[in-house]
Amino acid sequence: MASLTITSLYAGILALIYIVLSVRIIQLRWRHRVGIGTNKVEELQRAVRAHGNFIEYVPLMLLMFALIEFNGVGSTWVYALGGVLTVARIAHALGLSSSAGVSLPRTIGVAGTFGVLLLQAGILIGIFVGQA
Repeated sequence: MASLTITSLYAGILALIYIVLSVRIIQLRWRHRVGIGTNKVEELQRAVRAHGNFIEYVPLMLLMFALIEFNGVGSTWVYALGGVLTVARIAHALGLSSSAGVSLPRTIGVAGTFGVLLLQAGILIGIFVGQA
C-alpha cells in the first residue's frame, strides 16, 4: 500500500497557514465589532478574500498531490510542487492582506498556484494516458 507521507507533510503545513488566515479574520472581527459579513471594512474584506481564495484552491490541489504520490510519481516532484504551492499561498495571502490591487506577492501567489495546478493536471493526465 502506498504511503502518502509527502502529501501529509504539505497538508499539515497548509493547515497551519489556513489557521493563521482564520485567526486573522477573527482578530479583525473583534477589532471592528463585525459578527457576520465584513460591514464594508476593507481590511476585513481582504482577509476574508485571502481565506476564501485559499480554501477554493488548496483542497483540490492536496487531493491531486495525494493522487500523484499514490501513483508513484517521484518524490522530488511532490516535494517541489508542494514547496512552490506553500510559498505561493503565503505570498498570495501577504499580497492580498496589504492591498486589494495588484502587487508582486499576489502575482507570485497566483502564478505559483496556477503553475502547480497546471503541472498537477498534466501529471495526472499523463498517468492516465500512460496506463490506457
